[in-house]
Amino acid sequence: MKTLMAAAVSTTFLTAGMAQANERLLIGSTSSSSSHYGYFVAVNQIINSQVEGVSASVAETGATVDNLRRLGRHQIDMGLVTTNTGYHAYAGQEDFDGRPVDSRLLWVYTVAPQNVVMRQDAGVSTLEDLEGVRFNPGITGSATEKTTEAVMRTLGISPNYVRGSTTDIVDAMKDGRVMGSAKSGVGNRLDGSSMDIATFTPISVLSLTDEQAATLREEMPDVAIVDVPEGAGEGIPAYTTWAFGVAVHAHPDLDEETAYRIVKAVMENPEPQANAFSAVRDADLAQMTLEVGTVPLHAGAARYFEEQGLEIPDALRPVE
Repeated sequence: MKTLMAAAVSTTFLTAGMAQANERLLIGSTSSSSSHYGYFVAVNQIINSQVEGVSASVAETGATVDNLRRLGRHQIDMGLVTTNTGYHAYAGQEDFDGRPVDSRLLWVYTVAPQNVVMRQDAGVSTLEDLEGVRFNPGITGSATEKTTEAVMRTLGISPNYVRGSTTDIVDAMKDGRVMGSAKSGVGNRLDGSSMDIATFTPISVLSLTDEQAATLREEMPDVAIVDVPEGAGEGIPAYTTWAFGVAVHAHPDLDEETAYRIVKAVMENPEPQANAFSAVRDADLAQMTLEVGTVPLHAGAARYFEEQGLEIPDALRPVE
């Protein structure tokens, strides 16, 4: 009898060990043509090489909204989510009105400041001066367009919106048919299309006032307020603007220990990520996460950040 019990106990532990060693995760990313897909391939490699007992794979998806819906259907375990849309899904707002999707933040890996780039000869030096001015809120159908319009409504500013693709708006700004445009930055630098305009057309970047920044923090919790240092472009002084991040969210049921070990591995192995996605080079992912995240952290992620001596903002504290 003792022999049979010992064998049963051994079999139980062996089975549990095999289950732990074969934990499989599916990561939703984006189109394989995107540089963000390369980032997730790098993350996948880090997990498979550094997180013992976990086997991960990357799925090409339709990015944020698709990933959130897949998380809601338990079809993926983790995925790319922009912080603004992640908040909308968590709160059941906008496209998720009445159909919230519960997810948890693991980390933010890049931030996209939303830069209001103007021709210097437009005579526009403040956001209030945009009233009635021909202005592009972002390329048609983009998150920048939608967010810029929401910001302007919140601040009570009504530009004369002009729609178009990136090529359309670059050409229109160069020849003066459009006075300005909102464009996502690349870290703390202006994007390529803004730099293209600046080659022969002097530009400026508008800044939020302290009062406007406070209004957005109060009324638009789906966006972050960031300070961009001097040097976003040649001759561009420091400014304050709104931003959203690109993050990795997880299903709430992801095991806490697994989430902890994944976040630890990602935070402590930056080089493969930087090689795959240059915008993360020299970035402080932990601090970025705590500054730009919009939904509660997964308990495993929060445990790692707290072990590093970081203070978790109230809005990001785990809700379990």
